[in-house]
Amino acid sequence: MSDSDLRRLTEVDRLIHEPARLLIVTTLYMVEQADFLFVLTNTGLTKGNLSAHLSKLEGAGYLDIHKTYRGKVPQTLLALTPAGRTAFEAYRKQLKNLYLFSEGEEGS
Repeated sequence: MSDSDLRRLTEVDRLIHEPARLLIVTTLYMVEQADFLFVLTNTGLTKGNLSAHLSKLEGAGYLDIHKTYRGKVPQTLLALTPAGRTAFEAYRKQLKNLYLFSEGEEGS
């Protein structure tokens, strides 16, 4: 494996690659927006852990967090930004290319 091949392995988006954030981004990629409880339930994370990861994604510009009310009950709505969607699509493409690369190496 050449140096350039090894470099490709390290070019994945580390922010998304972290397992909990990958769960969050994958969940939100499938919908226009979701509330905090939907993401909490679908990821299996704790409230505190989910909040911490949401803050990191928001800080990177990958996520919009909108606080509102449903009647008198507070509601937190989450949505990937266009930059977040683009980053996730690029991440998926990188993983696919790495998989195809590794399959090509085994077949050699």
